[in-house]
Amino acid sequence: MLRVSKEGQTISEKILVADNSVTRIIGLMFRKSPPKMAEGLLLDPCNSIHTCFMRYSLDVVFLNSNYKVIKVIRNLKPWRMTWIYFKASKTLELPAGKLPIGIKEGDVLEVEVV
Repeated sequence: MLRVSKEGQTISEKILVADNSVTRIIGLMFRKSPPKMAEGLLLDPCNSIHTCFMRYSLDVVFLNSNYKVIKVIRNLKPWRMTWIYFKASKTLELPAGKLPIGIKEGDVLEVEVV
């Protein structure tokens, strides 16, 4: 699990990591809500996503290798696809509405193992 914060303000303390081909392919598909033990998912590596077979909307943050925010997409509905963000290497997915409104492109997030 990971804790994600910005300037000391916690965004989430329960982020799962999808860092192998199986966990990245499955992601959050087919779930009615996030996993019980987690609030979101960090896909690494990842620079584009789809929400096919999703049952809820997502707030999505594309990050570079230093956790700098490249792109923020809020309330991405099921059955949508994003562009490929070539500068991104990771993607943070949270249920829609869970990403603080103040997170914007250019911000650097702090990520630590908990």
